Amino acid sequence: MKKITIVLTALIIGAFAFQGCEDMDDNAVPVNDFIWKGLNLYYLWQPDVPQLADDAFATQGDLNNYLESFSSPETLFESLLYQRGTVDKFSVLVPDFNVLEGLLQGVSKSNGMEFGLKYIEAGGSGIFGFVRYVMPGSDAEAKGIQRGDIFYAVNGVSLTDSNYRALLGEDTYTLNLADYANGVLSPNGEQVTLTKAQYAENPVLTTNVFNMGGRTIGYIMYNGFYSNYNNDINNAFGQLAAQNVNELVLDLRYNGGGSVATATYLASMITGQFNGQLLAKEQWNPRLQEHFESTSPASLVNNFTSEMRNPDNSTATINHLNLSRVYILTTESTASASELVINCLTPYIQVTTIGTKTLGKNVGSVTLYDSPDFTKNDLDPSHRYAMQPIVLKIVNKLGFGDYQNGIAPSIELPEDYGNMGILGDPEEPLLATALGQIIGSGRMRARVPERIHRNFKDSKNMVPFGNEMYIEELPQGLNHMIKNLQ
Repeated sequence: MKKITIVLTALIIGAFAFQGCEDMDDNAVPVNDFIWKGLNLYYLWQPDVPQLADDAFATQGDLNNYLESFSSPETLFESLLYQRGTVDKFSVLVPDFNVLEGLLQGVSKSNGMEFGLKYIEAGGSGIFGFVRYVMPGSDAEAKGIQRGDIFYAVNGVSLTDSNYRALLGEDTYTLNLADYANGVLSPNGEQVTLTKAQYAENPVLTTNVFNMGGRTIGYIMYNGFYSNYNNDINNAFGQLAAQNVNELVLDLRYNGGGSVATATYLASMITGQFNGQLLAKEQWNPRLQEHFESTSPASLVNNFTSEMRNPDNSTATINHLNLSRVYILTTESTASASELVINCLTPYIQVTTIGTKTLGKNVGSVTLYDSPDFTKNDLDPSHRYAMQPIVLKIVNKLGFGDYQNGIAPSIELPEDYGNMGILGDPEEPLLATALGQIIGSGRMRARVPERIHRNFKDSKNMVPFGNEMYIEELPQGLNHMIKNLQ
């Protein structure tokens, strides 16, 4: 795994096209200046945004006049994004980097109920929620919420695609429950009140081992690539290896992504026989890409590895299964770093996906802070704004990364909201289908639900960074590039 460092200096001002000494005051609009300069240097689509061109402003004074015309940092940020909502769906500006850092590690205000939202009727606005899983030690667990519970209203108000955020965004709310059969919801009069609190989610939710058909099959449900929990996923693979697992079902159906480094570790845990070989390669905007390729091409590469580095800089030996195939469970909530694992393992081993098409997030971000080198060193003390802009695209060994419309499953099987099953149970429909494929003993594939509901949202993509793929530090060598740009 590459070691990424940052050696930018105050010379970053020289990376921009305005050189007039008489008006170089970039503190006139500090947050806005930070936003423009960070996007000018790092934004993946910088060449496609005229206002971010190197020659868009002749002097710092001209840039200041432009920046002062915006009513808020958020307004400026949104104006500089390329085809917002169609091409760039994921870049985010936040007013408090402490909140951002927590979200990137799975820490948020939560009642512990992770849910999906679906349209009741194909052409209507009414939606319903279904519980995907419940986090241990949470209020939802204490209140008896279970996977498969259905809710149609909150505080007595029926959910729609226009009121869901206000209703479900409250710290405390009451769910109105319903029964579900053959695609029809029937309110049952039951209700449960839930309260949110700060919660750190361990993404390793469930592990199991099945001995079937002469195979030893491991199962892991993994819900987020959070680097603070690298040891937890590594230990889970260690337990599987100790039981001589020779097949794996990896459940990523609700995994919205996270750290590229952690995704590299996971791919290395599944395999082990490709140590040192190319897993994934980063593609940056043309200016940065040319620089990295000419000065530090290794900084663009994520290789299979046998060693894992944790956030505290400790290291651990990776537990490998040395598998030649893997079965991965997916839904439309499978995104970014999860898709990286699927796409980048495919040139090496047989990857069979079961479920529905993934989200289609093939681009990644990095955190930019308002400081001379965009790291947390020497931060501007006047505010806590930070950006998480899209800065790179990830491709596999073959150079393929064009899955922006999602990765289609090998075996299509939507979840049945009338029969969600228990996660990790061999009778749960998606897992049962994977087990049947592995042992080939005539186990029937789970039945496709009678009715397919159009997807709307889920609890993770209702919050910033719920569907994220990011590198944890900026690449090295940019000081040399900046000197060349002056």
